[in-house]
Amino acid sequence: MDDLILLKKQLYQKMLLIRRFEEKIRQVYSDQDMKTPVHLCIGQEAIASGVCINLKKTDYLVTNHRGHGHCLAKGTSPLSLLAEYYGRITGCCRGKGGSMHPVDPENGILGTSAIVGGGIPIAVGAALASKMKSDGRLTAVFFGDGASEEGSFHESLNFASLKRLPIIFICENNNYATNSNIKSRQPDVDIVKKAQGYGINGISVDGNNVMDVYNAAKAAIQKIKNNEGPSLIECKTYRWFGHVGPDYDHDKGLRDEAELKVWLEKCPLKTFTDHLLKENIFTSQQINEMDIEMEKSLNESVINAKAQPYPEVSELYKDLFYEGAL
Repeated sequence: MDDLILLKKQLYQKMLLIRRFEEKIRQVYSDQDMKTPVHLCIGQEAIASGVCINLKKTDYLVTNHRGHGHCLAKGTSPLSLLAEYYGRITGCCRGKGGSMHPVDPENGILGTSAIVGGGIPIAVGAALASKMKSDGRLTAVFFGDGASEEGSFHESLNFASLKRLPIIFICENNNYATNSNIKSRQPDVDIVKKAQGYGINGISVDGNNVMDVYNAAKAAIQKIKNNEGPSLIECKTYRWFGHVGPDYDHDKGLRDEAELKVWLEKCPLKTFTDHLLKENIFTSQQINEMDIEMEKSLNESVINAKAQPYPEVSELYKDLFYEGAL
């Protein structure tokens, strides 16, 4: 099979998994069995998929509160995440992390910080360790546009540039920090310029175009291999639903409905589906069959996750630190 065709098929499968996983959470959340707050990434699937397909299993990933898609794209199983969200002991954090703090060291996921900008210096530390050990690993860190206003962002970019660390900064610029539009918070909304101010390779891409994201991440990795230092990729995108929870928020007056409709028309999954059909990479029947199989698998994962036991009280002080090899 042609390498490009295989790549596009794999990208589509990642995007479809993320979309259907998040939709499944929306579907079951009203049952009130899942107590953790959820920050959905529907509308942003192309970014996680396009970046993470470039990463090795051993490469490090650090993400934020809206990190479901990043974890799935990096290799964490849906069952492991769902069990975690249901607070079960078979979850990736044994039921202690919930939706905002999954950790999966076996897949290189060092942690997920709900503190805005909190994961950025952690990722820089991981990249520094990799450089000191010459282990060939690189680090990818995801964060939102709000994090670019934090001191941790600026200090981390400065240090990463100074030490030429093997790290890629991925800003998912969806225009909003909670309910505040970026134009009401920043005089210059081009986040990529901030990276360039620290001498870091910076590029702004259409975050809803998975191939654009893929190519930007691939180029950033090559720059690291060429000892050209870190890169920042600003991915312009839009989250469909509210800051937290499974509902839209335009009806609450938090965002403009007309703005939402514009971005719904830019759906990354539909756009890529249309491309694959046009290029005869998939047929409509194949896409439908994948969808049916995905729904079946996620339904089984929900049932299996809910069937698992809760942690015992004796588990409270266990697993506070990861003692395995990283």
